[in-house]
Amino acid sequence: MNSSSQSFGKSLFDLLSSMRFAISLLSILAVASVIGTVLKQSEPYSSYLIQLGPFWFQVFEKLDLYDVYHAAWFLLILTFLVASTSVCITRNAPNFVREMRSFREHVSEQSLNAFKHKHEAATTQQPEALAASAQRYLEGQGYKVRNLPREEGVLLAAKAGSWNRLGYFLAHSAIVMICIGGLLDGNLIFKAQQVLGVKKIETRDIPQSQVPAISRLSPSNPSFRGSVQIPEGSSASVAFLNVADGYLVQELPFTVALKQFRIEHYTTGQPKSFESDIELFDHAGKKIRAATIAVNHPLIHDGVAIYQASFADGGTRLTLRGWNLFAPAAAFFAVEGAVHGSTALTSAAGDYTLEFIDFRPFNIGDMGGDIETPRDTMSVLGGSPVSNNRHLRNVGPSFQYKLRDARGQAREFSNYMLPLQLDGRWHLMSGVRESPNEAFRYLRMPLDAAGEIDSFMRLRGALLNAELRPEIAARFARQALSQEAWGTEIEDKLKSSASQMLGLFAEGGFRSLGRFIEEKISEAEREKVMGTYLRILELAAFEALQLANRQAGLPAPQTDEATGWLVRDTLNSMSDLSVYGAPIYLQLIQYDEVKATGLQLTRSPGKNVVYFGSLLLTLGVFFMLYVRERRIWLRIKPGHALLAMASAKHTIDFEKEFTRHAQALDTLAK
Repeated sequence: MNSSSQSFGKSLFDLLSSMRFAISLLSILAVASVIGTVLKQSEPYSSYLIQLGPFWFQVFEKLDLYDVYHAAWFLLILTFLVASTSVCITRNAPNFVREMRSFREHVSEQSLNAFKHKHEAATTQQPEALAASAQRYLEGQGYKVRNLPREEGVLLAAKAGSWNRLGYFLAHSAIVMICIGGLLDGNLIFKAQQVLGVKKIETRDIPQSQVPAISRLSPSNPSFRGSVQIPEGSSASVAFLNVADGYLVQELPFTVALKQFRIEHYTTGQPKSFESDIELFDHAGKKIRAATIAVNHPLIHDGVAIYQASFADGGTRLTLRGWNLFAPAAAFFAVEGAVHGSTALTSAAGDYTLEFIDFRPFNIGDMGGDIETPRDTMSVLGGSPVSNNRHLRNVGPSFQYKLRDARGQAREFSNYMLPLQLDGRWHLMSGVRESPNEAFRYLRMPLDAAGEIDSFMRLRGALLNAELRPEIAARFARQALSQEAWGTEIEDKLKSSASQMLGLFAEGGFRSLGRFIEEKISEAEREKVMGTYLRILELAAFEALQLANRQAGLPAPQTDEATGWLVRDTLNSMSDLSVYGAPIYLQLIQYDEVKATGLQLTRSPGKNVVYFGSLLLTLGVFFMLYVRERRIWLRIKPGHALLAMASAKHTIDFEKEFTRHAQALDTLAK
């Protein structure tokens, strides 16, 4: 081996054995661990993009912070830390052992005189006799003593707490063990397979049965952490591992079947506890065992721990009524669907795909007084936010779905099954948002005295029906004018104005009316004209409701305050339809709930190694903090005794102990 190789080897050895190098690595790991704790790990990339935005998403992705503990740089640091700490142990352990065994008996009298903690005493006893008495005293105080003859006397070398140095050895060994445990659970095999091209992350949204072998991990994979959702009555033999912007399918050594999922709620409807009754089968179909798992009560089988992690909908079957919002007809059509499924819809506005996302049997809202809202931050389409007072209540079931048009663009909706009371009146609520990072904005549709939405739909249909508009305008004009004015020019003008207002409103709600007034009316007259137009629209809408009821064979609506509010709320809701973004409204009529359990399955061979390392670290810290190394030298010559004491830490206890030994020497020396 040439000199350059020897120099490089020595430099590498010095670097690895350097305390500064080890502390630097530990500092980087500490910062990374903080990031891994604050930033939720192994989430879908879309979630991070929503939370962080495009710029920081790319920065964090480059640093591989979305899966810190499995990042290549993190595992590399662990490897170097294992090597560095191991070299430190190898280099310093012999010295520790020698120090623990040594009595340091070669200390000179001149050195003892230089000690800060020393005490001299005159004596008339023979050196050997005083040494024997002092040795018995020190041994009684827990010291190990070595009696050494010296020129003109005796030297007693005593020590206690030498096991303190064992703490350093245990602490360093603990770091090695914990890092090795982290490496064992660091998915190193997959990392190597990915580099070699043997394994590849799957990014397509396809059924797990279609995932190719290159994206599947065998049941013998020594370390993994995956999750799976299983509906009641179903089973799974794989788990899914979120990796970067895709996933891997982990084959399990058994099949997990969910018999029943149970969940308990508080009186407010919030989840209190949940548990799953599961059965395990081998791949031949033979039942292995049955168990109930709950939060913090996992099942461990064949080295795989099964944790109760979450719950979700397992495909609840929904019975719906579909209402065409922009058609003059007021009839509904039946829709059947299931959560996680999809169906095709055809409307006057085009063809759509209805994708059912989720179902929630409970929804907890912050209620304020008599005003009930599904969300504390609920806002109404085209209107003001609803009360923020905090009174938690369960507002009933809801379901979420996406309506995707022929171009692939979709909006997400959240519809409540039960009506909510707003401003003392009952409404059905439908939330809409364009992207998952937005809050839902709610369309509220008023219910009639019978608690049905049919009156709203009939009135909406009549107002949108251009063929009924002349008759509605004529009925309004006759009701607004005295009989003497019938058939006059005034009636014709009033009918024309009412018909125009109805047409503008049907075109775009209050926004169309507002644009018309801005274009046609001077600024000084706008407020007055707006009030007049709104009054005309409201009275004409009441006539439209009467006409709609007559066509449906129903009694005429009552001319009371409730009907007035029904008309006004209908006008507000119709005006908001232009920003609702859907040609239909889906009303939940009935559901057959199917629950699903969310399980996390882990195989973690490094866990026990980490636990053992943690035990070593605890012992090491105990030895370093609570075991104090003390050394005493007593040089006895005829007529004179010199006591010197040393310790790595000069604490108050050490000072008291030195004083006690000095007083003991004075007593023994008499």
